[in-house]
Amino acid sequence: MDRREFLTLWARWLLAAGTAALASSLAGCARLLRWSESQTRTGSFGGAETTTTLVVTGPENTSPSQTTPPPSGPASSEPVPTTTSTMDTVHPTYPDLAVIRGEAPDRNVRAALAALGGMERFVEPGANVVVKPNVLTGRLPEYAVTTNPLVVATIVTMCLEAGADRVTVLDYPTSSPRAAFKESGIAQAVAQAGGTVKYLTNRNFERVEIPGGVAIDSWPLVTDVLEADTFINVPIGKTHGLAGLTLAMKNLMGIMGDPRGRIHTDYPVKITDVNTRVVQHLVVLDAYRVLVRNGPTGGNLRDVAMPKTVVAGTSPVAVDAYGCTIMGWQPDQLPSLVEAERRGLGTLDLAKYTIFEGTA
Repeated sequence: MDRREFLTLWARWLLAAGTAALASSLAGCARLLRWSESQTRTGSFGGAETTTTLVVTGPENTSPSQTTPPPSGPASSEPVPTTTSTMDTVHPTYPDLAVIRGEAPDRNVRAALAALGGMERFVEPGANVVVKPNVLTGRLPEYAVTTNPLVVATIVTMCLEAGADRVTVLDYPTSSPRAAFKESGIAQAVAQAGGTVKYLTNRNFERVEIPGGVAIDSWPLVTDVLEADTFINVPIGKTHGLAGLTLAMKNLMGIMGDPRGRIHTDYPVKITDVNTRVVQHLVVLDAYRVLVRNGPTGGNLRDVAMPKTVVAGTSPVAVDAYGCTIMGWQPDQLPSLVEAERRGLGTLDLAKYTIFEGTA
């Protein structure tokens, strides 16, 4: 097979793959239809069009789909290896981050996951999936204190569409867990999507060693997260009186047992310790609404902004670095991120990431 024929087949495959991904991002969720209609928005389902644009940043502004041509020179006398299957040699490269903006939270999530290769990249058939939103306390979604219920429900639905055997949604609120999940709308949304809410108590935590810890070498954690085939962290962007901001890294406080309040002493080091222990297979930052003042509990609609954005990736450090910019911060202004970079968990330099940006 000559180079021209190979490139032709490659282009055809890319076109087919892109069409399939777009179709997936447009697919409606029947189980969420009634929930969606109860939201004060339009255009989430029913054949609405999705428009995506590709804005790639990164080293030398190279796209993940670009390849470097072979050096020119005289033809070799050595025989050229051939293969009977072009697709066996294709290894897709995905962006580090997918940033999608749009009027509908569910469509934003679907488009972001399509850019990352689809939920099938993260969830295998028969998988046990754990989803961790931020359900700090009982607040209506409009107050941007808890993760948008439509974002959570869409992730649950997509996991089940990918073949997950079960999807468990959990958090450890500071108030009554049942009341917090109900008031936030997440309990209803998860049930309609086909998932299960697990209401945590002190009995659900086991002390876990943290080999990479500096300030803490063990802590009671929810072992469901450690035992899951796929763990998906779904924070919301908020300010925080002690931590500065609460994004993906801090969202892990919701899987920590008591006395977790002590984590706020020497917080940057301790929260980084926990992030060295817990593998986050997928991070989806809900920035449809964000709490820009008086976080994390809020309570005033004047403290809420609406970037109508979702940021998805596999690195909590990368997601948080981008999330800082949405919140009006620079990544190096957040001490926990600086600590995470110092310890090798990721870079704060967004120019070093390949970022897909689009609209849905």
